[in-house]
Amino acid sequence: MKNILFLAVFVLLLACDQQNKQPVNKELNRNAYNVAFLIMDGTFNTELTAPYDIFQHTHYRDSIKPMNVFTVANTKQPVTTFEGLRILPDYDYTSDTLPAIDILVVPSAEHHLDTDLEDTVMINWVKKTAADAEWVTSHCDGAFVLAHAGLLDTVTSTTFPADIDTYRERFPQLRIADSVLFVHDGKYITSAGGAKSFEAALYLTELLYGKDKAQELADGLVIDWTGSEVPHMIIQQK
Repeated sequence: MKNILFLAVFVLLLACDQQNKQPVNKELNRNAYNVAFLIMDGTFNTELTAPYDIFQHTHYRDSIKPMNVFTVANTKQPVTTFEGLRILPDYDYTSDTLPAIDILVVPSAEHHLDTDLEDTVMINWVKKTAADAEWVTSHCDGAFVLAHAGLLDTVTSTTFPADIDTYRERFPQLRIADSVLFVHDGKYITSAGGAKSFEAALYLTELLYGKDKAQELADGLVIDWTGSEVPHMIIQQK
């Protein structure tokens, strides 16, 4: 009897261990866009949750290719946002095999102007992932990460309004727009961030799904959305 009980406990523990090694309940397939959100300690809530909400809600719209959203970090341990929200990353980009990433989202984080830019592993991962992605978006100071990786040298971009001067000083080679909420140039969409991260995300859904679907997404989240009335800049369509 003791042997049977021991075996049952062993099998249960083994099953739990195998489950813990799997991605966190994400149905990733090529019938959807795979959307990776880069997170770390100090990530700002709004720049993460605004586009995350927009993209996740594509699952509730009919007859479109939805978005599988997931978070990536340099750890599987919880990360803590600037506002104190604790998030368990879905993937550790330093050790896990990640699915193909169609859309890379870089929300702003507290140290995107200083110590985060010294993380060469993160910067190199962003550079490699962006090269293969169909779209790359940043919100607020997430543009500093893209710029430091050399990804914005040939496009026009923007960032958090209060950090525009710092952005210019740090990256004098860049073409920078300072009076718009977001800029679309090629496959890059850079946003001023904050609550306006919703607009940049809705703009991308309008590109992918059309005005009607984007409006449905906005209505579902009670967002006043008229893309043509949002101050933005389109430099070059893909």
